[in-house]
Amino acid sequence: MNLATLAMIVIAAILGVIAYFKEPPLLLSGLKSGGKMFWDVLPLLLAAFFIAGLIQAMVPKEFITKWIGKEAGFKGILVACLAGGITPGGPYVSFPIVAALYKSGAGIGAIVAYVTAWSLWAGGRLPIEIGLIGPKVTLIRFVSTFIFPPIAGLIAQIFFARIA
Repeated sequence: MNLATLAMIVIAAILGVIAYFKEPPLLLSGLKSGGKMFWDVLPLLLAAFFIAGLIQAMVPKEFITKWIGKEAGFKGILVACLAGGITPGGPYVSFPIVAALYKSGAGIGAIVAYVTAWSLWAGGRLPIEIGLIGPKVTLIRFVSTFIFPPIAGLIAQIFFARIA
């Protein structure tokens, strides 16, 4: 068990105790609500982990290191930005993919660029954004954030490549 898992278990236990002492039915309500959420996202989680597993199994490590590995340099960061920007879905989809890429040899700069582009660019979110806040504001938001994923990737590559 890793530290993050242990921390989540401790937080869940503390919140469960607080809920129980505040009002015992809250604990059961929270468990039911969490169970329903888990059941709703389970198919998505299974698909995302399947995709992540396939990436590790099917894509040769040499391919990953060539295109988005530490040695790929700025080209790898740009490729990762593009991949992150077009990855659909929420964190349940993107983070298993990120984990698979990292375990397969992607550099820390590419990983940070991917996650940052997925968060800021989100190509799948653009139609909703255009529909709700309009093309002008969407364009301004996109142009304003466009430079950050490559910069974040470069910062990670320059300052943290040795420790990642």
